[in-house]
Amino acid sequence: MDASDFVSAGVIAAIAAAAAFAGSKFWTRRTVARAQVERRRLLEESQAEAEQIKKASRTESREWIEEQRKVFENEVREGRKELKEQSRRISKREDGLERKIDLLNKKERKLEQEEQHLHERDQRQRDLQGELEHLVEEEKKTLYRIAEMSKEEAEKVLLERLDRELEHEKDQLVSRMVERTKETVEARARDILATSIQRLASQHCQEVTVSSIELPNDEMKGRIIGREGRNIRAFEKTTGVDVIVDDTPGVITLSCFDSIRREMARRALDKLIADGRIHPTRIEEVVAETKTEMNELIQKTGKQVTYDLNIAGLNSKLITLLGRLKFRTSYGQNVLDHVVECATMASMIAAELGVDAALAKRCALFHDIGKAVDHQFEGGHPEIGASLLQRYDEPPEVVNSAASHHNDVPQESIYAVITQAADSISGSRPGARGESLERYIQRLEKLESVVNSFPGVQSAQAIQAGREVRVFVNSHRISDKRATRLAHDIAKKIETELTYPGEIKVTLIRETRVVEYAR
Repeated sequence: MDASDFVSAGVIAAIAAAAAFAGSKFWTRRTVARAQVERRRLLEESQAEAEQIKKASRTESREWIEEQRKVFENEVREGRKELKEQSRRISKREDGLERKIDLLNKKERKLEQEEQHLHERDQRQRDLQGELEHLVEEEKKTLYRIAEMSKEEAEKVLLERLDRELEHEKDQLVSRMVERTKETVEARARDILATSIQRLASQHCQEVTVSSIELPNDEMKGRIIGREGRNIRAFEKTTGVDVIVDDTPGVITLSCFDSIRREMARRALDKLIADGRIHPTRIEEVVAETKTEMNELIQKTGKQVTYDLNIAGLNSKLITLLGRLKFRTSYGQNVLDHVVECATMASMIAAELGVDAALAKRCALFHDIGKAVDHQFEGGHPEIGASLLQRYDEPPEVVNSAASHHNDVPQESIYAVITQAADSISGSRPGARGESLERYIQRLEKLESVVNSFPGVQSAQAIQAGREVRVFVNSHRISDKRATRLAHDIAKKIETELTYPGEIKVTLIRETRVVEYAR
């Protein structure tokens, strides 16, 4: 290879190298440019990502801060609540401590008072000891004096002492007897009732169960009796009453506990006497006719009462029972007039109290309804009346008023109280039961004078229209045991010396009053 070829080759190599260098530089620049573009893109992406991370971080930070703030507020709220609870417990504990302190102070004052009482008791005991020693000395002096007494003087002193001891023993004996009597009160009550019935039976029969009929002449007695007594037997059998024919001129007596049958018999006998035809057949006809008239009169009377009192909606049986009360008396007082008067007063009392006057009137009207049939059933008229009223669908107030007006059962409404008040006013007022005002006052004065005659009685007060006497006694002269015997003695003296309807309650009051002034 020649030099030109070598040069050419060198040139070519140089050109190739230059071209390679230029290409390499061009590629390098292009790569660099691409790298810069990529760098810028990555940088922008990094910045965008960093911005997003920053925003997310801020959001998370705010949420965390908000959450922490809520947690803190909750903790603060719980803390405040706990502080309030602790404060309340502390206040409660302080109140408890104050109460305990007050209780301790009270106990301390009570202990001081007890100590004072003990001191006073000790002082009284010392005083009593002194009095005892004084009494012993007096007793010694008495014994020394008795030793110098005559036989009669010594006997007198001993008898006086024995009398005082016997008084004490009698008081104790009476107390024991009263206790023993309380244990057998039912049997004792039966004895008292039997004795009272025996004492009052004659007077009661004469006033309540007997009617007298005047005859035009004594010949009429024989006609009433009839041949061999057939007329009087027929009359007694038909009417159910006893005809008493005695030596009293111009009078015969009809006796029966049923006032309606007795009134019917009286009317029938008046008709027979006026007619003059007296024989068994005619007797039966007249009695039947009179019985019909009596039933009509009873019904008419009951209806008139309900009309006068403006009471509607009554059962016909109750109206009949009201009419029957026209022929019933209690201590000389007509029962129908009594219940009508009670109904009127009860209505007035209820009106003044602002309660139902009509219901009060109804309660008072029927409170003695049991007296219309009390001879036909067992039990007292309050129990019988309540049973009848309940059977005829009367209101509970009416039933209870009838059952409780003598305190047999508790009073359940104000109407029962009003009924009892009206009954007491009507039955206790002077003149209501055949007793004049003057005699009424004399009876009360006599009652008080009898009670005041006992030693130790300070005063006596007759109340409840003479149905109760309250006795106030001197507590220094009458002991508790002596009070029991004194009340018994007063009751016995009242029974012996006075005449009175029903019973009188003796209430003896013994009290000790101590008055002191604080200055």
